[in-house]
Amino acid sequence: MKKYAIMETKWIWLTISLVVIAAGLISLTTRGLNWGIDFTGGDILHFNIGQPYSLEEARQQIDSLNLKTYEVKEAGDDRKELIIRTVVLSPEQKSKITEAIREKWPNAQLIRAEKVDATIGKELQRQALIALAIANIGVLIYVAFRFELKSGIAAILALVHDVLVMVSFYSIFYIPVDSTFVAAILTIVGYSINDTIVIFDRIRENLKIMTKASFDDIANTSISQTLARTVNTSLTTLLSIIALYFLGGETIKDFTLALIVGMVSGVYSTVFIATPIWSMLRGQQKTARA
Repeated sequence: MKKYAIMETKWIWLTISLVVIAAGLISLTTRGLNWGIDFTGGDILHFNIGQPYSLEEARQQIDSLNLKTYEVKEAGDDRKELIIRTVVLSPEQKSKITEAIREKWPNAQLIRAEKVDATIGKELQRQALIALAIANIGVLIYVAFRFELKSGIAAILALVHDVLVMVSFYSIFYIPVDSTFVAAILTIVGYSINDTIVIFDRIRENLKIMTKASFDDIANTSISQTLARTVNTSLTTLLSIIALYFLGGETIKDFTLALIVGMVSGVYSTVFIATPIWSMLRGQQKTARA
């Protein structure tokens, strides 16, 4: 088995993460996030086009109306339906959108029109933060009980790292943030901690065997022993999600994009962030007393 010197180069990996997160924080400070209709409030118009169409054609029709913000997505099993999400519209603007759609597709029918209140968007933000806090507290309690408090703190910091990387990515590229982004974050939190616990569990086993070795040496050995498993399981899942991103249609594209970014960040933090932070928190503690 080849042994990787992850711990000796931990400052390189930590610096890479800090640079990415710092760029994201700068972007957040200067222009913030591109909040979607789910959070800012607006109108949703659902059309049955009645025939195959392209989103580019739909965008061309709507662009002529000079709307400030809008999103278009395919819908329906046969992808013959169109969902338009916009800022709050006046009745005249809704009529113009309907006319523009029917100008291109005369048989198009408006089958749903509803309003998303901005107060609901604020409630979604609050609930998302509460859900994330509960998930992190649960992870901290579980990991601290199964291993030790310092490993629990390290696991939480690795999860915070994944969330910050995802937020930074969406801020830097100004991708709309909607409710699917929140679902993706909670999914990644569960997925990432699973891989982290696998490595932590191997470290705990090796602590009993390699009694005279330093913690960093044990960590390198444990990471090397579990690396193939981490890469293989993550790669197979990632390939499936990438396939969904390109072939699954517009309705799940935002969700799969967030999953791709989160999974890459999760694998990185599992290998290069969580264990080095655990080592730093332990300091010079002797293995024999651990």
